Amino acid sequence: MPRNKCLRYIDNNPCCTFYKPAGTPINKLQGVVISLDEYEALRLADLEDMYQEDAAKKMSVSRQTFGRIIESAHKKIADAIINGKTIKIEGGNIEIKEL
Repeated sequence: MPRNKCLRYIDNNPCCTFYKPAGTPINKLQGVVISLDEYEALRLADLEDMYQEDAAKKMSVSRQTFGRIIESAHKKIADAIINGKTIKIEGGNIEIKEL
């Protein structure tokens, strides 16, 4: 039986939670789901240019866990872009940090 995932912290919810390729009806598309912790990892590493160790501390996970989260997110995004799939952002064991 796998261990429960520890709680991951994010700064806020995304403003947009669904993306689709232009020009194709939605009922003809497959999709991928990006969890909120994967979204946050992408934001911290790729948009904010944070080192993995610093981003991991911000999310309250180990650097190794952060590496697995970001790798999973990158694979899903690449799959969606290369294969013309929708991207939905939802779910995950997260808590929004109080500012």
